[in-house]
Amino acid sequence: MSFWPMSRCQLVAGSQVLPLPEQAPCHAAYENSNDSWHPEFQGSASPCTKALGVPACGGWGPSSCGFREKKGVLVLDPQLLQFGGPSSSVPALASSPAVSISDVDTVREGHESELLRNLAEEFPLEQGFTIVFHGRRSNLDLVANSVEEAQIWMQGLQLLVDFVTSMDQQERLDHDWFQHGDKNQDGRMSFGEVQRLLHLMNVEMDQDHAFQLFQRADASQSGTLEGEEFVEFYKSLTQRPEVQELFEKFSSDGQKLTLLEFVDFLQEEQKEGERASDLALELIDCYEPSDSGKLRHVLSMDGFLSYLYSKDGDIFNPTCLPIYQDMTQPLNQYYISSSHNTYLVGDQLCGQSSVEGYIRALKRGCRCVEVDIWDGPSGEPIVYHGHTLTSRIPFKDVVAAIGQYAFQTSDYPVILSLENHCSWEQQEIIARHLTEILGNQLLSSTLDGQLPTQLPSPEELQRKILVKGKKLKTLEEDLEEEEEEPESELEEAELQLEAQMESEPQELSPRSKDKKKKSKPILCPSLSALVVYLKAVTFYSFTHSREHYRFYETSSFSEAKAKSLIKEAGNEFVLHNTWQLSRVYPSGLRTDSSNYNPQEFWNAGCQMVALNMQTAGLEMDLCDGLFRQNAGSGYVLKPDFLRDTQSSFHPERPISPFKAQTLLIQVISGQQLPKVDKTKEESIVDPLVRVEIFGVRQDTTRQETSYVENNGFNPYWGQTLCFRVLVPELALLRFVVKDYDWKSRNDFIGQYTLPWNCMQQGSIPYPDLGLHFRTNSGSKADCN
Repeated sequence: MSFWPMSRCQLVAGSQVLPLPEQAPCHAAYENSNDSWHPEFQGSASPCTKALGVPACGGWGPSSCGFREKKGVLVLDPQLLQFGGPSSSVPALASSPAVSISDVDTVREGHESELLRNLAEEFPLEQGFTIVFHGRRSNLDLVANSVEEAQIWMQGLQLLVDFVTSMDQQERLDHDWFQHGDKNQDGRMSFGEVQRLLHLMNVEMDQDHAFQLFQRADASQSGTLEGEEFVEFYKSLTQRPEVQELFEKFSSDGQKLTLLEFVDFLQEEQKEGERASDLALELIDCYEPSDSGKLRHVLSMDGFLSYLYSKDGDIFNPTCLPIYQDMTQPLNQYYISSSHNTYLVGDQLCGQSSVEGYIRALKRGCRCVEVDIWDGPSGEPIVYHGHTLTSRIPFKDVVAAIGQYAFQTSDYPVILSLENHCSWEQQEIIARHLTEILGNQLLSSTLDGQLPTQLPSPEELQRKILVKGKKLKTLEEDLEEEEEEPESELEEAELQLEAQMESEPQELSPRSKDKKKKSKPILCPSLSALVVYLKAVTFYSFTHSREHYRFYETSSFSEAKAKSLIKEAGNEFVLHNTWQLSRVYPSGLRTDSSNYNPQEFWNAGCQMVALNMQTAGLEMDLCDGLFRQNAGSGYVLKPDFLRDTQSSFHPERPISPFKAQTLLIQVISGQQLPKVDKTKEESIVDPLVRVEIFGVRQDTTRQETSYVENNGFNPYWGQTLCFRVLVPELALLRFVVKDYDWKSRNDFIGQYTLPWNCMQQGSIPYPDLGLHFRTNSGSKADCN
């Protein structure tokens, strides 16, 4: 499967120039190797790189990788900051003829790819590399002709990724729109191309007015826009009259904000209070572009816009971005970002199992991952969804990936939730892999060797991996010195198993006990010993747990069981979660890997609410929103009333002493909202904004603005929405932008979710959604 790399002789990345081989073929393999392939693409003989990554370089080189029937073309164009090939030739890029560098997350070496490791007999791993995309798009695995070429590609692509990452949002928008508009890619834009660009940008503008703006920007009078001329044209399109009006409201001359005027703005509009004076000086020094303005302590319009579009002006309070919570409380006092069937990147019946599932979950801050382990061939345990057609991966590869990526995003502990279905012999292999591969990362004994009285904290467990699973003995017995050694490990296990069966609750009949004892596999002592603070036990009732279980024992609940318990005994569930960890998992009927709403389980204080992280949607939006705070560490401290062992809180019937608050949100305007269907160049969106509150049942509600007809470029709403929230400590705020459609469901454009307690008040643009809000919350506000 031959891929020609870019035919340019060098790759320009920021200030560095890297040489690239002039017509060296680059072989490619795919994570989705069963994808259908189209007939081979034939290029012309001209050695040049065309726009949008479509090559015109000639011919096909010899294919030596055994994929001769699977051919395509891959071209990198660093000037356009994109790469790709004809959509018919590259299945991994089939949604678009080219992929922007901004879509690339990172570039990995070949030995980190499952697929390339499987091809190691045909290609040295050093010749391979993997392009990892943002979001849920499949990875692209590539093999170059030599190790040197692979290194050039990896270094060059990574430099471009770093370069694009360093660009601010406005620079990216300027660059992207020019590339979209310059259809023939000659570096100039005619008025015809400008008209096409306006449709791409969701602008419905009178042709005469558009031509006037075009002529005004065409300083060279060449009939086309180049470089700075396009920037001027773009600025004339992106003026925000509502922001200008806000600026002039506080500016005495309409040209600048003096220090006192800016302090007034911060106090009146941004609700900054007494810190406004000191903050004003810091913000001017940070965001005013002119040195003279900084010296005179004034803020120009450009500086004002820079501030509004910065993290300091974001709707998400910047004080909640770093670790700002107390991380010294016991583990059961935190919500823990958790994944269900983490190895799956597809559905639960026929989906692909991949270490990529663990890598993606860990990189997004997940701290509890699930591993289903079964006996595998050649004595090596495998991971897959048992009794289904999902693919299988070696357990040791899963452990290696977890060890490598566990602490790249967060230093706080990772929990391995083991579902062990293996024989005695392969359980010993499991224990050996965990011990040898994870090394010092694996927690195999209590922190100080002493019997604890409560679970350790995330702070104490930094960079440690904990095993959650079945255990033969109690922690107390583990720490006691044995007076007599059993004759064999098998005898010890049988004795411990008998003791465990004798301690089962009285609700089980003797017949069911015997049946369970016969069917239950014997647990290997070496694997049992690795379970320290997270012993998995069966839940029978809250009374039984209080009487028989210890704080380091944890139970799992199906979503149906957890919902039933919340309705029947909500307060008891809250109290249970003040001293013991609970894990909730999706119903087995969710074969499509869909998710439940995690909010109702967080309302009861459940810590590990596991979701299918490969499935996008509302449920994952809520999860990402909750764990966006606290540096995305995967741990969020629960509210006080969910940590109080005497709490009277009932998630279904919340009452005082919790103080209700009122939230006023004025949805002001939007800018550059993306088109839903990019294949219809003439279509322009009719955007509306929906604001949703998720929390206790009484607080869960939504309101929306009217739609703005045919304007996705700079729509204006100016509408105020009001919400009365009973338990703000549990509330999540979700903004959704939709394209109104009177014939069918409104199309989704974008969303942003954040916790109530991380919301800033004031006049706040949110660039990622292209919206401008004004927010105000407080107990005295009134919706009337």
